[in-house]
Amino acid sequence: MSGLPINTILVPQGAEYQAVCRGLSQINAPQPQVIAIPIGGEPVTRYLAKWQKSEQFLTNPHPKILLMGLAGSLSPQYNLGDMVLYQDCVYPANQSEESLLTSDRQLPLNSPTLPTDRELTTLIQHYLPKRVDLVRGLTSDRIIWSSAEKRQLGQVYQAAVVDMEGTAVLEVLYSMGVAVAMLRVISDDCYYDLPDLNFAISPEGKLESLPLAMGMIRQPLAATRLIRGSLQGLRVLQQVTASLFQEKF
Repeated sequence: MSGLPINTILVPQGAEYQAVCRGLSQINAPQPQVIAIPIGGEPVTRYLAKWQKSEQFLTNPHPKILLMGLAGSLSPQYNLGDMVLYQDCVYPANQSEESLLTSDRQLPLNSPTLPTDRELTTLIQHYLPKRVDLVRGLTSDRIIWSSAEKRQLGQVYQAAVVDMEGTAVLEVLYSMGVAVAMLRVISDDCYYDLPDLNFAISPEGKLESLPLAMGMIRQPLAATRLIRGSLQGLRVLQQVTASLFQEKF
């Protein structure tokens, strides 16, 4: 049987959620529940605050949770399709674009850093089909679309990848003693700009179809790279999900 004691997978809604579900559909082993969470820190915090009061959560006294999804690379070391496991996650105390781009200091003292569960992370690392690095993830409250900003954020915060949910998940669940591990697949590198799609994310943490389409049309080259990288990342996400939860004999 599979040796992973994970009973819940959290994954951003939409294509990432669908990729994880496709991966699980390929196996016959007992499967964890998969929960689609919103995009962005504040929507995730609100969602988890409600979920932790639900019967679904309360009936499981010792939940072990894996957050899965895509991430952007902040370092030339990590490229499209690479997988990373988080050892901790940092959230910039000041998220204004100007302050982040003009800073060249070391990790600011007032930026909170939260660890993932070491035991669960080590176990997942053992069950992955290939060696995966343990990294620091940076959680942003907006899409970091500029390649120059990505590289600078990586240097300032000593982080390898960026996402929009990691710290929020840890803040809500870690304080409750819930074991949380985080596995991400790189879908965009630090060499090319992405389309700026921040205006397409609703306050509820959903991608709005019409603004998304308009943003892609305005920046066709960047949009093409984003689509290709996302498709590659989603394929790997599906594959690693199936591999992790397949029965081991």
